[in-house]
Amino acid sequence: MDDAENDWFSAEYTTFGDRVAGAREALGMTQQELSRRLGVKLKTIRAWENDISEPRSNKIMRLSGLLNVSIMFLLNGEGDGLEAPEEQTALAPGVEEILTEIRDLKTQINQSADRLGRLEKNLRTILKAG
Repeated sequence: MDDAENDWFSAEYTTFGDRVAGAREALGMTQQELSRRLGVKLKTIRAWENDISEPRSNKIMRLSGLLNVSIMFLLNGEGDGLEAPEEQTALAPGVEEILTEIRDLKTQINQSADRLGRLEKNLRTILKAG
């Protein structure tokens, strides 16, 4: 087994959101189910899995319990968690770079949408006051 297989869910290869989504999917749980069981909004789970935000420590503790993985696995990919997939298919040249760019663009879009929402809220507040 090479280092990439040993460290499949490490911080080098995956993000916090990847590990949350992977553990949730391994249990066959939907984002909706996880949000209900944790007592958070669905958009919160989506933000965690898309690496837009991260939960507070008390939620990380509950999250690790619900997903049957260790806190350290969620934070850095070490400890009790998920195993690497049995078979990894080789990606065509350039695919990894494209996937990384897509993830970066998605994060930027989500951050811009959040910023737009805050600006709109500020504008409404100013218009109400004036």
